[in-house]
Amino acid sequence: MADTAYDSDRLRNAIADKGAVAVIPNNPSRAQKYPLDKHLYAQRHLIECCFSRLKQFHRVATRFEKTAENYLAVVTIAAIVLWIR
Repeated sequence: MADTAYDSDRLRNAIADKGAVAVIPNNPSRAQKYPLDKHLYAQRHLIECCFSRLKQFHRVATRFEKTAENYLAVVTIAAIVLWIR
């Protein structure tokens, strides 16, 4: 799921190569229109809200951690704290 700004053939092909379906609204200037599952795209709101809540944790938002492994641990802890609340 992505916003209209990410509507490109290259991205759509990369998603298809992984066996997934791209849920991206068509850019208004696009000549070839692709179908859009509006119900599934509406679920994108849940993902955006989750990222917003995770970014309330200063350490997650500013990415203090040097390695991807440590950053993943911080995001996991933040997600656990949100889930417990």
